[in-house]
Amino acid sequence: MESVYLETTIASYLTAWRSSKPVMAGQQDETHEWWNSHRQQYELFISDLVLEEAAEGDPDAANRRLEFLNEIPVLEQSEKTDALAKALFLGLSLPPKAEYDAFHIAVAAIHGMDYLLTWNCRHIANIKHRLKIESICRSAGYEPPLICTPSEMMED
Repeated sequence: MESVYLETTIASYLTAWRSSKPVMAGQQDETHEWWNSHRQQYELFISDLVLEEAAEGDPDAANRRLEFLNEIPVLEQSEKTDALAKALFLGLSLPPKAEYDAFHIAVAAIHGMDYLLTWNCRHIANIKHRLKIESICRSAGYEPPLICTPSEMMED
C-alpha cells in the first residue's frame, strides 16, 4: 500500500467552515471527496509538526482538526530531518514564515513517503520548486515524495 504524508492544510480543509470563495470551496469539496472515497487506498502518516500546527488558533477549530488526525501514525523528526529541512529552506530561498513547509517535505522524504498531500501551493506544491526539491532530497540521499493536492490523487 502506498504511503501518504498529510500536511496540515488537509485537516484544515476538512474541518473549516465552507469558504465563500468558489475556488477554496471547491478545494474543500475535493478534500472531503478524497478523504471519504480515496484515503482508504493509502497508508496515512503525519508528524508532530502537523499536530502542533493543527492545535493552533481557535480552540474549537483546533479540536476539530485534531479529531481528524487522532488515529493517524506520527512520524518522528530527527537530526536528519532538521538537516534536510535546513537544506530545503535555504535551497528554495523560502521566507522565514515558511520554515515549517521545508520540515514537512523533509519528514516525508526521510521516511520514504510515496506522496505528500497538501493544499500549500505557494511553498510546497509549487511546480517552480519541484525540481529543486527533488534535487536537494536526492543529493542528501533521499527519494522525494510526489507532492500533490487531493484533486490530483483522485481517479476519474
